[in-house]
Amino acid sequence: MKGLLKNLGLILILIGAVILVACSFTGNVNNNTILGCSILLMIIGMVGYIAINKKITD
Repeated sequence: MKGLLKNLGLILILIGAVILVACSFTGNVNNNTILGCSILLMIIGMVGYIAINKKITD
């Protein structure tokens, strides 16, 4: 369980990146809702990755 929790931030970052790549390939780059959600996932993933790994190592 700790392994999945430790990698949760990276998983969120990858999901956000996949959404951005999919939007780029489909040409749906004018939909701000999808783009905003994907960048929000990436930011939450980065903050979560830092916070979770800091707590696990302490």
